[in-house]
Amino acid sequence: MSVLGLLWIVIIGFVAGFIARWVMPGEHKPSGFILTCLLGIAGAFVSTQIGQTLGWYRLDQGAGFIGATVGAIIVLAIWGYIANRLNRTPPEQGEPRRWL
Repeated sequence: MSVLGLLWIVIIGFVAGFIARWVMPGEHKPSGFILTCLLGIAGAFVSTQIGQTLGWYRLDQGAGFIGATVGAIIVLAIWGYIANRLNRTPPEQGEPRRWL
């Protein structure tokens, strides 16, 4: 992979991650340039794997910009779900426990 190819992946990943952060509601979002890029790159990877499994892409093809953005939204939804589960506070004495 060339340096320009790697730079292109980072740029597409950043833009896809930024759009996913803008579209998805919630308070537990990754912030910063590096986490936004990683979110977009992970989204591109997820959408490429799903697309290849379903036969939308050949094995030598990757997801495009729209696929990376949709994948980043999926990754951000999973991130938010895990962050919400980890940041729960235990119920106070006498308060009923909430499971959802």
